[in-house]
Amino acid sequence: MARNFFTLMRSSAPSASAHGAATAERPAPPAPPNNMTDGADAGGGVHFDLTLEAVRHEINEEVDIALQLRDVSAFYGSFQAIDRMTMPIPQNRVTALIGPSGCGKSTLLRCFNRMNDLIPGARMEGEITFEGRNLLDPNIDAVEVRRRIGMVFQKPNPFPKSIYENVAFGARINGYSGDMDRLVEDALRRAALWDEVKDELDKSGLALSGGQQQRLCIARAIAVQPEIILMDEPASALDPVATLKIEDLMRELAEEYTIVVVTHNMQQAGRVSDYTAFLLAGEERVGRLVEFGPTQDIFTNPLDQRTEDYITGRYG
Repeated sequence: MARNFFTLMRSSAPSASAHGAATAERPAPPAPPNNMTDGADAGGGVHFDLTLEAVRHEINEEVDIALQLRDVSAFYGSFQAIDRMTMPIPQNRVTALIGPSGCGKSTLLRCFNRMNDLIPGARMEGEITFEGRNLLDPNIDAVEVRRRIGMVFQKPNPFPKSIYENVAFGARINGYSGDMDRLVEDALRRAALWDEVKDELDKSGLALSGGQQQRLCIARAIAVQPEIILMDEPASALDPVATLKIEDLMRELAEEYTIVVVTHNMQQAGRVSDYTAFLLAGEERVGRLVEFGPTQDIFTNPLDQRTEDYITGRYG
């Protein structure tokens, strides 16, 4: 892929790496613009003007872009789910999509590999550029897109097959003709599951624990050799120990893959992601991008009051 550098303007002070040293003192959040209004009561939500342009932090590292979004909108029939989102997805980094329920995070994630095509009445507008091609072009083969951009769902969904066959399934239907045993072992190793299952590969994938099932699904996604892995709340149904293993695995996988993860867990987003996009929907339930940038900047020096309020738990 050609090297591509980008700088997103309207920045604050120079940003640090998402996993760099913490700042000594948290900067005061910026005052909200005049056209923001706080309509919250003790038990209600906070109502803001969502027509404001998204703010984007400066990115001080040279990084390739895996996906570039330009004015991406998505509709389910007459209902608009997301509106004109523009941002990059950096390559070999973990990007977290955060925001309250119903703001379009999962819809946006499914745009990346055309999963929305499978929903009757769904349509997408705008551009998502991957290796110079617009993935939303109707002439693009959606099946090939899904091979190169894999998906791990919120609830583990292993097939009612053996552990071995779960991993081998995608490679087989895609015509893989190499050493299948080696492919299965490699995928299970990368998913940090090999040592736990290497002596029982004939065991049903459904017999594994929830955390093991989710790692099996990650191994299944890896086995078809994608470039990007999408994860839709991959640890929300898991216990804390299994969640930590999935988080550690995401960090390891980012050395070889681009990871985009939807999460409602602010601590998780802070632990695992390099970049964060904050989405928000108003009363009309149309999701829009509010702020994008390095995770440390988003969490320690947000440029938009709405971001500050969300990550500090004022609403959500």
